[in-house]
Amino acid sequence: MSQTYLSLTVDIAEEASEILQDLLHEAGALGLEVRDAETPTMPGVRAPAKGESIVVAYFEDRESAEEARDAVAESHPTARLSLDEQPQQDWSNEWKSLIKSVQVGRLWVGPPWDAANAPEGKLKVVIEPKMAFGTGDHPTTSLCLAAVDDFMATHPGASVLDVGTGTGVLAIAAKKLGAGHVVGTDNDPTSVELAQENCADNGTPDLDISGRELTEVAGTFDLVLANILANTLIELAPLIVPKAKDRLVLAGVLAHQRVDVEAAYRKLGCTVLEGAQQGEWVRIDLKR
Repeated sequence: MSQTYLSLTVDIAEEASEILQDLLHEAGALGLEVRDAETPTMPGVRAPAKGESIVVAYFEDRESAEEARDAVAESHPTARLSLDEQPQQDWSNEWKSLIKSVQVGRLWVGPPWDAANAPEGKLKVVIEPKMAFGTGDHPTTSLCLAAVDDFMATHPGASVLDVGTGTGVLAIAAKKLGAGHVVGTDNDPTSVELAQENCADNGTPDLDISGRELTEVAGTFDLVLANILANTLIELAPLIVPKAKDRLVLAGVLAHQRVDVEAAYRKLGCTVLEGAQQGEWVRIDLKR
């Protein structure tokens, strides 16, 4: 008998989609499929109603799927939910089709099965998408990759700290673009393990990736990256700012959260530079 996986389908107001996605990631979803006004749906796939998004989360076992369903029902009482069982085989193929490669500046970032399609002349970062955030195709990761590419072009050999490194994609990209000392930290042991694997697979095994707290990281860095959620960026600001010698790049921030995040860093003596935006996501660039 073939294994099955569980898919939790949520129809929700478009403006609540990002918060829902964060909740589902936290609940242990293996992967998410988002259908909204910006993403045309494939033929035969149900499209969202006007003003709504459909978010499909995939889970390995019924218990975690039901816990996630209950958490969504509690925090989003108007959302419409359905839990379905699907053959495992379908999931593996469908899931792979959702992971896209991206080209940002001098970089190509994508999954192993697409690596042969990377154009000549691009620096290739191959990321195995598993249980950690950061395959390159999410707007927050793309925004940060662009910032790393720009900074490294004018600061060869710069030292880099990647806070909340996830898959290690930004740290690996920085090293391939010519960074000197590179450190990545993450409070999730699964992410640390995966990031270390990705470092080895990308020929950058000398990166210092660990689960250390920021207070345990020695020294300061020319470039500090933090692609995490807005409330965590605000909470960690007093620890993040002292690690920066020159430049900070913050992401994981929605447009309406920008003012609060910038205020927290201004308070600590940072100057806000011109950042960037992709859809609802913004990148905040700061000078120390």
